[in-house]
Amino acid sequence: MRPPSVTAEPLEWLLFEQAGVLTWRQAVAGIGASAVRHRLAVGRWKRVCRGILVTEGGPLRPEQHWWLAVLAAGEDALLAGLAAGRAGGLRGCWRYGFVDVLVPHDRRCARLPRPLRPELPPIRVRRTRALPDADRQAGRPTRTAMARSLVDAAQWVRTDDEAQSVLAAGCQQRLTTPAELRAVLDRMPTVRRRRLMLTTLSDIAGGAAALSEIDFVRLCRRHGLPVPDLQERRTDAQGRRRYLDAYWRRWRLHVEVDGAHHMDAAQWAADLRRQNEVWIAGDRVLRFTAFDVRRRPDEVVAQVRAALQAAGWRS
Repeated sequence: MRPPSVTAEPLEWLLFEQAGVLTWRQAVAGIGASAVRHRLAVGRWKRVCRGILVTEGGPLRPEQHWWLAVLAAGEDALLAGLAAGRAGGLRGCWRYGFVDVLVPHDRRCARLPRPLRPELPPIRVRRTRALPDADRQAGRPTRTAMARSLVDAAQWVRTDDEAQSVLAAGCQQRLTTPAELRAVLDRMPTVRRRRLMLTTLSDIAGGAAALSEIDFVRLCRRHGLPVPDLQERRTDAQGRRRYLDAYWRRWRLHVEVDGAHHMDAAQWAADLRRQNEVWIAGDRVLRFTAFDVRRRPDEVVAQVRAALQAAGWRS
């Protein structure tokens, strides 16, 4: 939406701030009940659920879903979990079909209205006793801070892998830090998957930037292999800064774990050039897919062990 002019009516500014979503009460306060009913009758506005109106046509945008959830949940509600993370810039795809909203544990919350349109995601209202000011983020809509959002998302997603991936993505995208996430966990001693999160944050702080790298480090530990240095920084022939996924300096062995983005033709060509530069510099290079690390761990371990032994390592 384009921002209104400085002389615009308060309702126009409200619609701009709330992405074209508002409550019946807000609409009536702005233009009166009869004008609201007229706009609904002629189709200029539409009712998406009881008490919530949208003033734009077409499919609802993600930010409108977020406003719908917060307004429907009522006073003191905060956008939370993955929805709050995405509102703050988190990128990634996780199989999670809810828009989560946090409310204080002692606040009475009326039963949420059922959406009148089947494509709208369901809203899940969650109560919490732990919501200090440090966990609140000023924004439109109001939401939990990024670190709190990611911790909540990690405890609410379906699988442990998705939980680790959410934390790794937030740190890799520079939206938060392991220290900030640990501070949230310190305030939430009974959070679900707390031990898994703490272990994951230790790996991220050690340099792992993706779930595949976290899995690889744990594979090395489990099979008695030395733990590699992660995200080793190099400068390529063009003077650009590059990072190696896993590197053993002592034995000059480099392991690259390829995710799905490495299947892109341009990315694949860039990977080959970088691999050639590493070989030219005198290092050994092994490459595995993330699927190999997850589903064929014995083969990965056997090849890494063989490469380390060929370089002089003795278990």
